[in-house]
Amino acid sequence: MSNGVTIGQAAAFVGVTVKTVRHYHKLGLVAEPERDGSGYRRYGSEELLQLVQVRTLAAAGVPLAEIGPMLDADAARFGTALTEVERQLTERIDELAARRDMLHRLADGDRALLPDRACAILDRMPGLGFGPDYVAAQREALVLARALVPEGFDGFLAQLEHGLDDPEYIDLTRRGQEAETWEPDDPRVEELATAMADRYLANPALLGSPASRQAWAKASAQYKLINNHRDDQAPVSARLTALTEAKLRAAGVPTPHR
Repeated sequence: MSNGVTIGQAAAFVGVTVKTVRHYHKLGLVAEPERDGSGYRRYGSEELLQLVQVRTLAAAGVPLAEIGPMLDADAARFGTALTEVERQLTERIDELAARRDMLHRLADGDRALLPDRACAILDRMPGLGFGPDYVAAQREALVLARALVPEGFDGFLAQLEHGLDDPEYIDLTRRGQEAETWEPDDPRVEELATAMADRYLANPALLGSPASRQAWAKASAQYKLINNHRDDQAPVSARLTALTEAKLRAAGVPTPHR
């Protein structure tokens, strides 16, 4: 073994650290050469080959605990083991990609909490004349709805999409924003509620699908939390919503009670 190389040279040749080589020895993955007459361990081609094999498998993502059996396996078992490692790596890649996407979305505020379809709805609102406070309130409502009533969330999105495609509904909603400057008992609030209820009845798509309405009806407590969100900041809006819902119930449309 006098023509071998030192552990430092072996590590450098293979592209690992001396500490790593010693760790491989400790795990029994690479045979530790005998000492020569000078008391040094000399690494020959056989040990270097083992180091290369272990380093390559480790770099490919194979856990060190699984490398030993793989090195001792025949070709068929080695191939099966590699397939399993590939499956595990694919799962890790998908998980890391999802985390990366989440980080990208976090850079854009609540988009980390909402799907693209919901974000597209929010993005349309400013161009239709809705102010930042209204859009922010809708964003918060969407986040709450997705978390608290997931089975009714897609239906909620569909309602919003239909609303943004209905010019009369948009006009009424903008008037609702303007109503925030009114007193809560202003008679115009009830007039606007009547107009809103009439529009819902004229365009039933604004009320959501039967399945969506059923999901929300089963989640009355969650509905109250979402619907009452920001009521302290928008008392007129709260009254407008309550009056509109009451008129819809009077017309035979099932609506959760606040």
